[in-house]
Amino acid sequence: MKMLKEFKEFAVKGNMIDLAVGIIIGAAFGKIIASLVNDLIMPPIGLLLGGMNFTDIHITMKDAVTDPVTGKILKQAVNLKLGSFIQTLVDFSIIAFSIFMIVKGVSRMNRKKTEIPAMPQAPTKDQELLTEIRDLLKK
Repeated sequence: MKMLKEFKEFAVKGNMIDLAVGIIIGAAFGKIIASLVNDLIMPPIGLLLGGMNFTDIHITMKDAVTDPVTGKILKQAVNLKLGSFIQTLVDFSIIAFSIFMIVKGVSRMNRKKTEIPAMPQAPTKDQELLTEIRDLLKK
């Protein structure tokens, strides 16, 4: 019963809700970045490289087995999909850089200017005189 109460307190705390919101926003951000890479960045790069689509780049390790009569594929081909991997690396790089810039901006906003406390100045002659008078009056 105690564990259920602790879980309820944990789940209702703001940390759990903040985490859920972060995950949802992160998933949406991932889709935005995937669209940015797939629809805006990779097509011009592919055009510069001769009109190639990166997702089509692959190395066939074993050809597909087809039925000679019907032409139906009996076993799929075994491919190393290098283009998809390159595209995923570009996605990751953009996401990592974007998050770096966000964290850098937030830390800059949260950075508090630390003031170096001024060294206490030596008392002036007037202050020394007043201190001596105070001490004499105490006696």
